[in-house]
Amino acid sequence: MSDRKLPRLLQTPAVLLLLVWMLIPLGMTLYFSFIRYVLNSLRRPEWTTPSLSNWRGFGNYEFVLNSKDFLLAIQNSLLIVCSILFLTVILGVLIAVLINKAFAGQGIVRVLLISPFFVMPAVNAVLWINMILDPVLGLQGIAVGGINDLLDALRAAPLVGSFFSLWPELEPISFRATQTSAYAVIIMVTWQWTPFAVLIFMTSLQSEDQQQKEAAVLDGAGTWSQFRFLTLPHLARPIAIVVMIQAIFHLSLYAEIEIVSRGNGNKNLPYLIGEFANNNIGAASATGIFAVILANIVAIFLLRMIGKSLME
Repeated sequence: MSDRKLPRLLQTPAVLLLLVWMLIPLGMTLYFSFIRYVLNSLRRPEWTTPSLSNWRGFGNYEFVLNSKDFLLAIQNSLLIVCSILFLTVILGVLIAVLINKAFAGQGIVRVLLISPFFVMPAVNAVLWINMILDPVLGLQGIAVGGINDLLDALRAAPLVGSFFSLWPELEPISFRATQTSAYAVIIMVTWQWTPFAVLIFMTSLQSEDQQQKEAAVLDGAGTWSQFRFLTLPHLARPIAIVVMIQAIFHLSLYAEIEIVSRGNGNKNLPYLIGEFANNNIGAASATGIFAVILANIVAIFLLRMIGKSLME
């Protein structure tokens, strides 16, 4: 047996297992998306059993496309994912550069920065929406109330009272509302996933060429120039990897949306799949295929971006 055939032969069981693991669920989802499969149908009890006699063709896809929540789910998925990626990368780079320098208590600070990543998503959502973002009992409500009390005291002051009397009374934001619930999800997921980006970027900064930075300092380069022309190019590959990994996870967000708003005006594709799956398995499967297509489009874009950064 040749040297090339033996490794391939040894890899074959694992490759076949992965193919079965991926193709069987995908095949069943495709099959269900082309038939009428409703869990509870008193009018048509034959639809409660997945059978080729219930063939519907592209009817489920047409039903999903005509759903009033489908476009909202796609827009919301892209808004949440893109916003989280943008914020985590920006904050991750800034924090990693900040704590990369030696200072007292550096080890403790690093552990504290990474700890939010180990909080379960459901626990994270409950803590944020009830203890921090709640307009009455949360830290937001307490902070807004304290600022209003301070403004009232300043309005009564003899010299500056007329100036502060022009300031309006602040109102806390209800993050469970339709218009703001997506922002609550973005805030809490950004808080949880920024430590992941910090960990990756901080590890990459440990291998940065210090001789180049020393040469740049001797040539008169400032802090911003060093960051722009040395540090950022060095972090290009880690940034691309962080973006790809996070995009995969954030496209499947569910627990945060369920806890914050129960999907009230804040649905993404996984949440829409969950709503359809309560009864209409055919529509849920068709929505799942749309989600797979969207995920592949995002993955192709990210892989090209990563490939470009790796070749530079």
